[in-house]
Amino acid sequence: MYSESIEIQNKTGLHSRPAAIFVQTATKFKSDITIEKDSKQANAKSILSLLSMGVSMGNTVKITAVGEDENQAVATLIELIQSKFKEE
Repeated sequence: MYSESIEIQNKTGLHSRPAAIFVQTATKFKSDITIEKDSKQANAKSILSLLSMGVSMGNTVKITAVGEDENQAVATLIELIQSKFKEE
């Protein structure tokens, strides 16, 4: 199991387009990936699960992966968030 926390910096948080990009990226990995905010967890490979969390700009989320590519999965998703989903 590997996890990291990060603050969401993009203006819209994990809504609509950024959430879709996040899920598309997460599904490329074999590991089980969850995202956690305020003790609520969601499957990072499910758009509905992710949107139900209501992650906004300034929120801190914890991304956890369990599986053979867990380190790479978390690192890639952290990089995606750091890039602000390539919005800017």
